[in-house]
Amino acid sequence: MPIAVRIALAVIVGIIVGSIVNMAFVQAGPLVIPLPEDADVSTPEGLRESMALFTPANFLFPFLGHAVGTLAGAFVAAKLSPRHRMRVAMGLGVFFLVGGIAAVLMFGGPLWFQATDLIAAYLPVAWLGGRFAGRGRAGAVDAGAGPNSAAGRA
Repeated sequence: MPIAVRIALAVIVGIIVGSIVNMAFVQAGPLVIPLPEDADVSTPEGLRESMALFTPANFLFPFLGHAVGTLAGAFVAAKLSPRHRMRVAMGLGVFFLVGGIAAVLMFGGPLWFQATDLIAAYLPVAWLGGRFAGRGRAGAVDAGAGPNSAAGRA
């Protein structure tokens, strides 16, 4: 199978895994930290209006979903990718960051959460996912990219 196809499949699987992990956290949040009494999150409009009722604790699981989902997706995509693992991981981070920006534009929320989420939950954890995926191969992050690899000596 051509390398480009394998990389594309790795990215698709990473997006699917990251999205599933994200939604699991978002769905589990209200079970662990109950929503305010009058909050209606069944529709996008209800969620937008209910944000004013949320306490900081109510934003914990959405943040964790975004961060852990991005981490899992970036890790899986980088691990499955035959080359350019860190680029693949960071590409996943950008993909999920664009989704986070879209969510901020659609749903709003307090500025402190928007800033924390967009700054900390996507690109830094995608980088970590790429680093974690590179472990186990003498710390290499990109297969065949090092100066001591067979590709680098050729």
